[in-house]
Amino acid sequence: MLPVLLSIGSRSSIEKKWGFFGHKRINRIATFTLPPEMFGFYKEHIEYLTEHAVDPDKRRYAVDGEAQRHYIDIDHYVHSGEDPFEVVPRKWKDAVAKFSEDTLQAYGIVPWHIKVMKFRLEKAFENKNVDLILKYSADIGHYIGDAHVPLHTTENYNGQLTNQKGIHGLWESRLVEINSENYDYFIGKAEYIEDMESFIWEAVEASHRAVDSVFRLEIEVTKDFDSDRKYSFERRGNTTVSVYSYEFSQEYHRRMNGMVERRLRAAISAVGSVWYTAWVDAGQPDLSSLQNTPPSAELLEEMKELDIHFHNDKHKGRICE
Repeated sequence: MLPVLLSIGSRSSIEKKWGFFGHKRINRIATFTLPPEMFGFYKEHIEYLTEHAVDPDKRRYAVDGEAQRHYIDIDHYVHSGEDPFEVVPRKWKDAVAKFSEDTLQAYGIVPWHIKVMKFRLEKAFENKNVDLILKYSADIGHYIGDAHVPLHTTENYNGQLTNQKGIHGLWESRLVEINSENYDYFIGKAEYIEDMESFIWEAVEASHRAVDSVFRLEIEVTKDFDSDRKYSFERRGNTTVSVYSYEFSQEYHRRMNGMVERRLRAAISAVGSVWYTAWVDAGQPDLSSLQNTPPSAELLEEMKELDIHFHNDKHKGRICE
């Protein structure tokens, strides 16, 4: 019996990358890695950055071309024994020349899109545009978070190719939600990134190197659990659903030996560092002059419309929470 919450098959229907909970926590804690020159502004808007960390997920049905910004199926491009990070060019124009833009879009563009978003945030800082600083900061946090998840770097994103359907939600949502209070969030300070392209690709590569362990350890734990112990029932709202049991989830988490926490911590550090780097590259504008400037009515209306689209999609059954 597959858990109702976690058994959705198509990539477009898997909603919870790091879970909404995880994405919000990444952006929130990243705020505290910033230097004093940035911290005042970001702390003032910490609730916006936290709540809107999930906007890219909400846009997946409202905006054409959004879905592929969250992942890269890097293993699609290789045959047995090849290293995908030697096969796939890091520079967009080189990758397009080798594989075509249609192919890249079909199999995910997250590392390239993060670089685009960093440039947009840099320009927002230069123009001292509060709306865009907030919007792009929140979005960057989301895409960087996704790049730190192993299952966002493989065609077998939900175990659908290895009879492990549901592992996506297990790794990203269930394990984080039941263990997050025990994680160490003392990350240290954001650091300037000298080579943004290499930094992003190294994060993706670190995620992908963990893919084999993600699948292998789930198989090993499953062998030790009968199906009636692997899954349990929980009440979610007015519905009783089947989920991975607490005992199974914790054993899987234990055998990964801190992997989820390490990737979460790395994501938080990366988000703060990318925000900081964009600010430095923009000439370190004085953000204190922007304090006490709330998001505009136009931005708030845009976010309201996004929420309406999102809730309509949930009502139509296109989104699984």
